[in-house]
Amino acid sequence: MEDQRGPRPGRRRGRWERRERWEHRERERPRRHGGLPVRSALVVAVVAQAASGWAAHAQTGARPLDVLARLLLLAGPLLLLGREKYPVPVVFGVSAVTLAYLAGGYPYGPVFLAVALAALSAVAAGHRYAAWTAVGLLWAGHLAIAHWLYRWLPPAGDGPAPWEPEAGALAWVVAVFAAAELVRVRRERWARERAERQAAAARRADEERLRIARELHDVLAHSISVINVQAGVGLALLDSDPEQARAALTTIKAAGKEALGEVRQVLEALRTPGAAPRAPAPGLDRLPELVAQAAAAGLAVEVESAGAAGPLPPGTDLAAFRIVQEALTNVVRHSASRTALVRLARVPGALELRVDDAGPATGSDAGGSGTGLTGMRERAGALGGTIEAGPRPDGGFRVVARLPLKETQR
Repeated sequence: MEDQRGPRPGRRRGRWERRERWEHRERERPRRHGGLPVRSALVVAVVAQAASGWAAHAQTGARPLDVLARLLLLAGPLLLLGREKYPVPVVFGVSAVTLAYLAGGYPYGPVFLAVALAALSAVAAGHRYAAWTAVGLLWAGHLAIAHWLYRWLPPAGDGPAPWEPEAGALAWVVAVFAAAELVRVRRERWARERAERQAAAARRADEERLRIARELHDVLAHSISVINVQAGVGLALLDSDPEQARAALTTIKAAGKEALGEVRQVLEALRTPGAAPRAPAPGLDRLPELVAQAAAAGLAVEVESAGAAGPLPPGTDLAAFRIVQEALTNVVRHSASRTALVRLARVPGALELRVDDAGPATGSDAGGSGTGLTGMRERAGALGGTIEAGPRPDGGFRVVARLPLKETQR
């Protein structure tokens, strides 16, 4: 019973594997033979020399093969050695050698094999008009020799050739060019598909590089900001309040340990691509940790939630966590406000995040890379969401993110 479900993945993989092997052979073959297609030229030479001898015995009235005929039969395959680099000169050269062989009155036979291979190579390389011209000139010369010039060409006493076999010869020419066009089309399609696969692989590599850069930025920017603030507190209170300085150092140690753990996880994923991470990706369930870290840096964070609670898709959960993390990091680094409000709202079809601080901006250089907002926009954009960030009329700053949710995710 015929399977109506279409081609199976195994069959599709088999075709791709066979195509990859063929492309690999096409790339390696010129290297193995110094850039020359020796094997095919040698086969054509052997067949032409052997089969032409048989044709000389079978065809009456043809001129016996002599040294000149043997040299002409060898010249065509020798020219074929350059068909990969110079397809147009080769197809014209082989056609001229073949025409000289026919003008000598030698027997018909596999001498046309070199012409077929030269024409096929020229067409496959995209020079179809040159191939048609060369074979057309050969055809015209053959007609002139067989029907008009035979009086002045060997062998002596030869008569005109019949017209009936010309139809078969014409069909042979059409068949050769049809095969050549088929090879050309398939090569172009495979080259285009290979280029598309390479472009897709390059895009995936670029996307992965950007993802890793965002992860490292978010982890390091947040942790180092906490460390920087606490280091300042510790230095300021080292002599006057040793206990408070000790608490600042404890916060620095915890933030550094967390940053090292997350960076190690990213680096392990780079060393073993495709392996499952040992620790789950952070999500909004770790929002209390962010609040505690912000509190250790001197920022009081209030969290409000609205809408139905429930699990989020891993990608959305990670993006939401990193957006809130980066927004709070920016408050710590760039705002004079010591309070922030985080509001999470589950609305139909989307998760909305809002982070507000009362400001004003400090205006000082916080030493950041300046890519925090860009990273947030990239995270939201990768999910089809949006980010709006800017100053509020009262001097504060607001970040609003909208991350879409599918119906099955709600």
